[in-house]
Amino acid sequence: MMQSWGIRARVILVAVVPAIALAIFMTAYYTHSRITDLEEAYRDRGRAFARQIAAATEYAVFSNNREDLRRLLDSARAEEGVRGIIISDTSGRELARSGVITSELPLRSVQRSHDEGVNQTLRFYEPILPTRLDVDLLAFDDVQQGSSTQQLGTVILDLSRTRLDERRDTLMWTGLSALMLVLAGSVLLAIRMSQGVSQPIRNVAEAVGRIGAGRLLERVEVRGGGSLKRLAVGVNDMAERLQGAHEDMTRRIAEATAELRARKEEAERADIAKSRFLAAASHDLRQPMHALGLFIAELSEKEHPPATHRLVRQIAASAEAMENLLDSLLDISRLDAGALQPNIQPTPVQPILDRIANDFHIWAEERHLHLRVRPCCHWIATDPLLFERILSNLVSNAIRYTDNGSILIACRPDGDALRIEVRDNGRGIEADAQELIFQEFVQLDNPERARSKGLGLGLAIVRRLTHLLDHRLSLRSAPGRGSVFGVSARRVDAETPPTLPPTDRQPGSLQDVRIAILDDDPLALESLNSLLCSWGCEVTSAAMPSALIDALAGGPAPDILITDYRLQEHLTGLEVIASLRHAFGYQLRAILISGDTASDPLDRARAAGVPLLHKPVRPAKLRALVQRMLASEPADIAN
Repeated sequence: MMQSWGIRARVILVAVVPAIALAIFMTAYYTHSRITDLEEAYRDRGRAFARQIAAATEYAVFSNNREDLRRLLDSARAEEGVRGIIISDTSGRELARSGVITSELPLRSVQRSHDEGVNQTLRFYEPILPTRLDVDLLAFDDVQQGSSTQQLGTVILDLSRTRLDERRDTLMWTGLSALMLVLAGSVLLAIRMSQGVSQPIRNVAEAVGRIGAGRLLERVEVRGGGSLKRLAVGVNDMAERLQGAHEDMTRRIAEATAELRARKEEAERADIAKSRFLAAASHDLRQPMHALGLFIAELSEKEHPPATHRLVRQIAASAEAMENLLDSLLDISRLDAGALQPNIQPTPVQPILDRIANDFHIWAEERHLHLRVRPCCHWIATDPLLFERILSNLVSNAIRYTDNGSILIACRPDGDALRIEVRDNGRGIEADAQELIFQEFVQLDNPERARSKGLGLGLAIVRRLTHLLDHRLSLRSAPGRGSVFGVSARRVDAETPPTLPPTDRQPGSLQDVRIAILDDDPLALESLNSLLCSWGCEVTSAAMPSALIDALAGGPAPDILITDYRLQEHLTGLEVIASLRHAFGYQLRAILISGDTASDPLDRARAAGVPLLHKPVRPAKLRALVQRMLASEPADIAN
């Protein structure tokens, strides 16, 4: 039959068939691509909005403030297409709800974000995670800690697909309309093929290909008229719509990302401000607490009537409680600010265990508990001071929450590591509270905040210190079956400990020891002077460096110099120490005392080889340090 067709019919057939096939393919391809892009963009919008809700509700979920959660969810419901929102905790318990939730999809807690869909609803699941804070470290006399992140809850968000379906239908009709235009243009093209219309068709096809490849700024050159012109205009219009939709979605994603970033930065600034506040507040309280502790220590050594002696003990107990709180706040602020730098070295475990047993056995006996320590011959890589603080906090916690029975400290090899465990047969801890106890000021059995039950900072310090030392912290516990806290550290080969030279000085005696004191705080100067005199020391004190140098001129050199770090006359204690060492011609023993918790004083003291004590200084600790320094001989530096 085709053989009887004329040339015009054959040309029309050759022109129309490829044009129709191309139009159907291109329209279907780009319509399908656009629909896919729209659906993915809609899902991206839902995920981003779920993340915004998770970030905004983090603190309210953490504090279990359901009123704030309801207000936040009601505000979020104003977003276009939102059908319902649920906030649940990690166990799946509902905390807050707003709007209508589809029952055809499951409600569950998740550990990572994902989404599901059914009929006219898309459901998004987003975990609520606390802000992570990474910490560094500095060294101090009695400190240790670590940190970690745990899911707080889940955001479940239902979005309606109605708007998405409307846009999809619109796009389908647009595609069909474009296809009709192409069909009409094909017929006209076939009719006017002899007039050179084939080349413009190829141009349209090439332009559409470039647009489909992602070059959305590409446009078809409009040439001629009729169907060919309408085809070119339709392709350009479709490209403009694609470009506009792409730019709009990109802008929305950028806005959502910027908002999330701003919330994250705001949370980080709040955390830094908290650490700075704790450091500043503790510094301002340390000066009077330092003087108070020294006055109380001196007062307790004097003879008093029984009633007065009882009052002195109560004052001392109150002052010690305040000092413990300040020390704990200082530890937390140092760890959060990254001010502690650990001194990792090969350390024998047994001496630390011996000191722990010696420090806590009286308290354990008072509570009718049996404290046992299994011998351990291993060495580990750790900071001995910080590691001892970790074990002290764990043992203190075990004694405080064990009503009867025993507490065991034992060591177990664990591959290349050594796990030191503190076991008790106390009350135990519920599974859902085992992460909560490592947060600040959390005490499960102390709603009345009784001081005798601690401050709720011990385990928070333990977590931060174990993280700082790169040790692994573990916990096994069940209600009524006790708890096992474990700290794993890398094992190392044992080293030969240095041999200390013998000393003839009678332990505990400070009679006639010459001590020079320098402090620009009158109250601190007077309290330290009075305490040392009560110990039998010969004290020379001054508030200014020049006054102390004048007082020591022509007299015997002091055995030990105790000086504040920041002094008048624009000098530091280290500069005064260097000046006196040069004047006396030998390495004068010296102790720095400071209420400044920043890392700079400690770094400078370490570099100079001078021990630094933070205010308030406990008298027993000061006396032990003085005894230890008197047991060493000063080095001659004279020319």
